[in-house]
Amino acid sequence: MKFNLSEVNDLIRSRRTIRPEQFTERKVQKDQIELILNNAQWAPNHGKTEPWRFQVFQSEAARNELSQNLGRIYIETTSTESQNDVKLAKLIRRPLISSVVIAVNMARQKEEKIPEIEEIEAVACAIQNMQLTANAYGIGAFWSSPKLIYSAQMNNYLNIGEKDKCLGLIYLGYTKEAWPKSHRKPIEYNTIWKTP
Repeated sequence: MKFNLSEVNDLIRSRRTIRPEQFTERKVQKDQIELILNNAQWAPNHGKTEPWRFQVFQSEAARNELSQNLGRIYIETTSTESQNDVKLAKLIRRPLISSVVIAVNMARQKEEKIPEIEEIEAVACAIQNMQLTANAYGIGAFWSSPKLIYSAQMNNYLNIGEKDKCLGLIYLGYTKEAWPKSHRKPIEYNTIWKTP
């Protein structure tokens, strides 16, 4: 066997969503962030378009700016009657209590040869690689995709093209709680074996 399958299984099966509210003040180091991003780039992608783009908010000033802009965009894109103070407070607070936040964007191919959905799927695979690498470090990761990230205002803030998309904010930090456990249904619930 090329790799230790037991360790690979453990890595995949122990990946969890760790919310920023569970993070400690311990900082994620730049070399760790770089490896997380490098591994993201090895995701499968049709036509080798490599559609993923990353914006890293690590410094306190950068995370403060992100926090303020998330609050502003939420207010701009949400009708007054739909606005929720708890949701707004969470959006503003999360960048401030995270060690680092990474905006993961899809850069739409100019020729548009590859269907957009395949580019989105490739970026989702890149995000999974990020989460697995963070897990290997013992770093908590939270993939957040509030509705506002799909807005023109978010594209403007991130300075990405009209056809590009922000597909998530990845919050990273060390957890102060025990690593959560979970389970999945047996494959029999989700699988049909086709036989002639």
